[in-house]
Amino acid sequence: MISVNNVIAGYTREVDILRGISINARQLEIVTILGPNGCGKSTLLKTVAGFVLPREGTVTLDDADIGQVPVHRKVRKHEIGFVPQTDNVFGALSVWENLVLGGQFMQERDRKARVDELCEAYPVLKRKIRARAASLSGGERQILSLARALMPRPRFLLLDEPSAGLSPKMLGEVFNAIVELRNTERIGVLMVEQNATEALRISDRTYVLSMGQVALEGKASDLLASDEMRRLYLGGRAH
Repeated sequence: MISVNNVIAGYTREVDILRGISINARQLEIVTILGPNGCGKSTLLKTVAGFVLPREGTVTLDDADIGQVPVHRKVRKHEIGFVPQTDNVFGALSVWENLVLGGQFMQERDRKARVDELCEAYPVLKRKIRARAASLSGGERQILSLARALMPRPRFLLLDEPSAGLSPKMLGEVFNAIVELRNTERIGVLMVEQNATEALRISDRTYVLSMGQVALEGKASDLLASDEMRRLYLGGRAH
């Protein structure tokens, strides 16, 4: 389980973006972080990933304190994958080359077998294995970014707004792919998202942030029907 406990963090010492925040995500769960722009969603995810270090509080994986562990060690030692919102594929490289880069620390035989496995799981990658990533559609690039992060077989995957820039059709395909990878890879997913309705549809639990703190939390299905959720975030009332 990933646990964030009373974390205070930000990009400068003068400004705290996260103000004593606490959340957790268990293996096999999809947990979504929602909230308005500027509430601290992406900062929270970057703190878990290791791009931002907490000034106070802890980030733990099971019983290990990983709050001060740099990103590359979290990938290799603690089996945490991270997919950023933008620049999440190398456009000039082929699909195959992107996947190989995701498994750069793996043994060559294991890396090749893993590429083959992921191409079977995501046929669009197999069909376009030699195509440049820049030639893929937005949804295809997002699936490639997910597969590349899955190369070293992480236990947890951190996703920063996977729906950003997608068409409504591709939106559903990418969210369905997230559910599929959770089920097939047997991993936990911690996701920041702006598309609340789609995110709640596939999530087990959800946290809603406001001003760097948790304003609401609970089962995603309960929050989707919550008057308070709609008042604070979606606007209007539940029907």
